[in-house]
Amino acid sequence: MEPVTLTTDRLLLRAVGPQDTDAVYAAAQDPDIQRWTTIPSPYLPEHARGFTEQVVPDGWADGSMYTFGVFLPEGEELVGMVGLTMRSLGVAEIGFWATKEHRGRGYLTEASVAASHWAFTAVAVDRVEWRAEVGNHASRAVALRAGFTVEGTLRSAVNNKGVRRDCWVASLLPSDLGLPSTAPYLPAPDPSPR
Repeated sequence: MEPVTLTTDRLLLRAVGPQDTDAVYAAAQDPDIQRWTTIPSPYLPEHARGFTEQVVPDGWADGSMYTFGVFLPEGEELVGMVGLTMRSLGVAEIGFWATKEHRGRGYLTEASVAASHWAFTAVAVDRVEWRAEVGNHASRAVALRAGFTVEGTLRSAVNNKGVRRDCWVASLLPSDLGLPSTAPYLPAPDPSPR
């Protein structure tokens, strides 16, 4: 698939490329991004080059990962990153980070909803999963504001720099955004006594 560009009221979401390598490298120097994401640490210039010149274009080309740089409307100032990685048929996992100077403005919530809406309507995704290491309260807050439903804690479910860690898991379904699913969905019956 060719990369697409999405717009929201305040943001432009587009694939990053070689012109964004320096901005990605600078953002990834933030200790919080290195701590809570699985990017390499230390994050070197060659990591940023590989990401913008190979990982992002290859993911779009083979349909395995759809990565959007999140920019202010002019498309020049990077405020974050949102990626949707295909995990199984109809299931994508969302990941995101925000640059330090743009946190707390709701940009990632807005971008996550836009990217998820696009996945539901353009890629036949019926479930977007969010996972974050237990303790990453900022990421959890974004997921909750974007409409995700927390489903629980998975033990030893993420590997961050060689260490297995517990993670929270949540999901967003097309119906959460008022959209139809591509496949029928039959929720489990409510187990509470009536």
